[in-house]
Amino acid sequence: MAVTGLARAQSSPVYVVTYVDVMPNETNSGAVLLQHYRDVSQKEDGNLRVTVLQEIARPNRFAIIEIWKGKAASEAHDKASSSAELIEKVKAISNAPFDRRLDNGLYVDSRNSEKRRDAIYVLTHVDVVPPSKDDCMALLKSMSADTSKDSGNIIYSVLQQANRANHFTVFEAWVNRKALDAHATAAHTRAFREKVSPMAGALYDERFYNVLG
Repeated sequence: MAVTGLARAQSSPVYVVTYVDVMPNETNSGAVLLQHYRDVSQKEDGNLRVTVLQEIARPNRFAIIEIWKGKAASEAHDKASSSAELIEKVKAISNAPFDRRLDNGLYVDSRNSEKRRDAIYVLTHVDVVPPSKDDCMALLKSMSADTSKDSGNIIYSVLQQANRANHFTVFEAWVNRKALDAHATAAHTRAFREKVSPMAGALYDERFYNVLG
């Protein structure tokens, strides 16, 4: 992409987004388990990054964003004891089954941003009907370029689900809520939502998070 700070993703990295929902009275226990999982996973061969987020409105809901060097590293991690232990321990306190999505990077922000405890993180699931896939990809490409220029934006990356190419995950980070709110009312954001709405295959699912630990 001919935009400063953004680069078209290569096919090799594997992105995994997992949504974890634990019982409200087990929120602290869930947080401890996920922090341990993050710390162990980051030491594995082939891991590029693990970020654990905690939903602001519903703190018992978490999201894990993992980046692996390739398919082999991701599959080796899936077979590791840390993965099996997390599944078993969280299953005992879960409110719903894991929602795990294997993704490819579509438009990945190349800015080298570190995790910031004070930042607002956003995960949005964009699901369009299959015939609109390419049109949605074009809209997301423009949105990536425009959003990277918005004041207070730290990261804006678009992932594409490996087994459902018409499903996308948008991963954003903002310096604070004021910057996020300004982005929400920006002309390019309003135009994107208006254009993508007729293509939608499901509700536009947008959730706000803080980084855990």
